[in-house]
Amino acid sequence: MKTYGILLPLIALALMVIEGCASGSTIIMGNVRPPVASEQVKIYLEPPSSAYEIIGLVNASSDSGWTEQGDMNYAIQELKKRAAKIGANGVLIMSSGDETTTYVGGYGTGYNYVVPVTGKTIQAKAIFVEGK
Repeated sequence: MKTYGILLPLIALALMVIEGCASGSTIIMGNVRPPVASEQVKIYLEPPSSAYEIIGLVNASSDSGWTEQGDMNYAIQELKKRAAKIGANGVLIMSSGDETTTYVGGYGTGYNYVVPVTGKTIQAKAIFVEGK
């Protein structure tokens, strides 16, 4: 029976990683433009030198990667997808950080467990850069 006590949390953690994905939200603040391909969305750490229009605020988080960098990569992909849907060709990063949530499982098995899960979060302005 002790084997189940160790295996169940490991199985649950594996399922969370396999099923996990990035999530996020979008707040429209300007004029929505026709959608673009997410590959066309450029990441800006500083405001671009060209004129730009703020379309909205986007945020994304992920705890799906095997590493912190993997989490950040998934979050950035989600951020770009959300920006692209509202016609932004750039995202201006405002902040990023860690977010810890708790996964509780084992209900009905007689073995309950709690797994802390830390992921990456990013907040940005979805922008349309003129001439890009």
